[in-house]
Amino acid sequence: MTNNLNFEGWSCPLPLRDHPNIILGHGGGGKLSAELIEHLFLPAFQNDLLGNLGDSTILSLNGTRLAMSTDSFVVRPLFFPGGNIGELAINGTVNDISMSGARPLYLSAGFILEEGLPLDTLGRIVESMAAAAQAAGVMLVTGDTKVVDKGHGDGVYINTSGIGLVPDELEIGPHQARPGDVVLLSGTIGDHGMAIMSVREGLEFETTIESDTAALNGLVAAMLAASPAIHVLRDPTRGGVASSLNEIAQRSGVGIQIDENKIPVNPAVRSACELLGMDPIFVANEGKLIAIVPPGSAEAVLAAIRQHPLGRQAAVIGRVVEQHPGMLVARTGIGGTRVVAMQIGEQLPRIC
Repeated sequence: MTNNLNFEGWSCPLPLRDHPNIILGHGGGGKLSAELIEHLFLPAFQNDLLGNLGDSTILSLNGTRLAMSTDSFVVRPLFFPGGNIGELAINGTVNDISMSGARPLYLSAGFILEEGLPLDTLGRIVESMAAAAQAAGVMLVTGDTKVVDKGHGDGVYINTSGIGLVPDELEIGPHQARPGDVVLLSGTIGDHGMAIMSVREGLEFETTIESDTAALNGLVAAMLAASPAIHVLRDPTRGGVASSLNEIAQRSGVGIQIDENKIPVNPAVRSACELLGMDPIFVANEGKLIAIVPPGSAEAVLAAIRQHPLGRQAAVIGRVVEQHPGMLVARTGIGGTRVVAMQIGEQLPRIC
């Protein structure tokens, strides 16, 4: 194998030529991440299952439908207001599996530990993972541990994978949005990203901003009990609500229109975003979901979300439309509209 890559063998390589080396933005959930996936990973590993590009992949094994997902967690700092890398790893994979309507069952965990990491730090992380798994009703059944030289691991990185069972009648995915569908959001946005940022930058506010990290499988189960007709579920992590809705619009070939005034944001988070020049709809969340549902099911699903402890501030934030397919458009507070494009990288790297 030569040291120089042949870009000509890649799919539509021009966007990648602008960044011939990996930068932080390639892991930020924006345009650079999408280009890396679309033009490098998908052509290399191409198959119908991978091409779905959902939070998890639906597999059929001897007539049983399974959801499978994997994720890696490199958050800095390891401990932050409201959580730490351990429970974030459990909740993140539980949520990815849940976004297909599946019931999460089993997880694996891979640890990459840096030489010199205090054992009591690792112990706190592992204990929080065990508590999060028990709370979510899943079992961690296999794993792996590697140690890297001091200065090469930033403490600890964690990879988690998981599987769950998908009911036969459900067809939930990013390509299922239809014109007329209603866009629901389960609660306030930007809490996780701003919690991380406040610690990194030493920012102090009148109230502590805490991460919203939580397992959403119980909330999803309540929603499906109210109506199994949900078309799309998505947890807006990296890149926030804006990136998730852009991806859904592109995958479904529809337009999405949201009302900025209807998006719930905690006052402290809004103030922090204004101070830092950030837009909350691009800030990561770890305990919220977007649901796109037929209009006839919207009221029942919204009521089910609001009755759950994790969804009391849920709101209708928009609709799916035929106009401007593949685009997200927002109605502003002064009555105008703006196109909300996917960002190149991420406002806050290393947040999960």
